[in-house]
Amino acid sequence: MSAAPTPSADIVYLNPEPRYSDAAIHGPTVYLAGQVPTDPQADMATQTRQVLEQIDALLLRAGSHRGRILMAQCIVRDIADVPAMNAVWEAWFAGVTAPPRATFQAPLVNPAWRIEVIVTAARTVP
Repeated sequence: MSAAPTPSADIVYLNPEPRYSDAAIHGPTVYLAGQVPTDPQADMATQTRQVLEQIDALLLRAGSHRGRILMAQCIVRDIADVPAMNAVWEAWFAGVTAPPRATFQAPLVNPAWRIEVIVTAARTVP
């Protein structure tokens, strides 16, 4: 029988839970778990704003910000909602360069969620 792996001193986890952590920081890179809306009954624009606010807060805690995002993956429940998502997304990135992004349609864990966003970012403070 092998022993359980010990946590690595060079990896910091934010808000760890038994199933996942909200973020992992390794060296100069921050990896965020998929962020989902806080109000599943809201429209796509509102849900997108909620998700981006959560991303802002996590990146700040991890020593980064939206201008340091290296890659984003946007999962949407309905591809027809992408224009509403894009309007909020473009406003959020005003003044900084938008990162590479993949957007695709897939079922989400909570059927009322319209969006989930996964982000990888460079840290400002190593």
